[in-house]
Amino acid sequence: MLIDDLKDRRYLLTALPWWSLLHLVVTAVLAAPVAFGFWMLMLPWLVAGQDVTEGREPSAAVVVLMLTSALLFAAAGPAVALPLAAVERRRLRLPAPHRPLTSGPVAWFVARHREESTWRAVAYAVLLALAAPLLVLGATLLAVVEAVLLFSPWIAEWRLGDLVIHGGPESVPFMLLGLAGLPLVLYLAGAVAALHTALARRLLGGTDVLRDQLTEVSLSRARLVDAFDAERRRIERDLHDGAQHRLTSLTLQLGMARLDLPGDSPAAEPLGRAHDQAKELMVVLRDLVHGIRPQTLADLGLPAALWELAANSPVPVAVDADAITGRLPERVETTAYFVAAEALTNVAKHARAASVQVRLTRSGEAIVLEILDDGRGGADPARGSGLTGLADRVAAAGGKLLLASPSGGPTLLRVEL
Repeated sequence: MLIDDLKDRRYLLTALPWWSLLHLVVTAVLAAPVAFGFWMLMLPWLVAGQDVTEGREPSAAVVVLMLTSALLFAAAGPAVALPLAAVERRRLRLPAPHRPLTSGPVAWFVARHREESTWRAVAYAVLLALAAPLLVLGATLLAVVEAVLLFSPWIAEWRLGDLVIHGGPESVPFMLLGLAGLPLVLYLAGAVAALHTALARRLLGGTDVLRDQLTEVSLSRARLVDAFDAERRRIERDLHDGAQHRLTSLTLQLGMARLDLPGDSPAAEPLGRAHDQAKELMVVLRDLVHGIRPQTLADLGLPAALWELAANSPVPVAVDADAITGRLPERVETTAYFVAAEALTNVAKHARAASVQVRLTRSGEAIVLEILDDGRGGADPARGSGLTGLADRVAAAGGKLLLASPSGGPTLLRVEL
């Protein structure tokens, strides 16, 4: 049960209210023995607190019982909380947070006491023990009142404070009041179940292992992105300084040979074709190098590179990047540039747009890139339009991509980095 489920207008028409009631009943059954044991341990502390409030010092027996209960709580608390947490995780389909251990029970006991998730489970058990009696009492009273109101016409006589009410037609307004209050009761049950679910997810989620795994995944993903960018720069440098330089030299030599060769020579025509093909290959190679690492982006930064993209786009593009002054981190610039390039390519291929607006702004410590076109809309990552790859690229840089593309347009692509 989630808070968002309560916002659904069809909530009362679904099975969620009854699942919420069942969830609360099972929770109460699980909480009953935990609450009993907890309050038994708290009893010496309550007695000591009463003595202090009345101006008396707690007796030696009470102090001994307080220390005993504290030791029992420290030793037995995890032993009770961990099975309870395991049951709750199974109910809520949460991952287990503990790392597997192959050593004996002593090592298991020591390791569990050192884990943060163990004391989260203890905190969950304590909160459940504190809240369960009050919630069970309140739910019982509410259920009794609701039942009396709903079945009041069939009750011979019942009291509402000093008011004595007889069953039959006289109680019909109270039955209608009970019917009107039933949706509120169901919503209240759903809200309590959602709060309990949120609390359990917050305290019992697999924080130890999952946090380590997510941290390692994030770091490894960042390392892969950096390695990919470094390799791309190396390829661009090799092409620019090696292949492009040698191709330029070859083109010059073919041109000089073409000038020295008589026009009526049998080799003149093949040599001319080779010279023209070499010049065309230079253009292709230059575009390839530019696609790997645009020189404008490297020299002048992201705003200038976006203006260059706009100038080369077959669809008219208006760029607003005045909010960005100075250079941005290289990973941010590279990611934003290639997202803009891919988005403008998609617009030209699929959107049938007449104009595009590219806007680059700041939002706190982040930059925001928005690309808005007036095309036909309906962009769907499932159709292989490159949006999934863009989202993965943005996520790898630690950002997020948002897309709004209703059928008929317009399409707005928003990237936050």
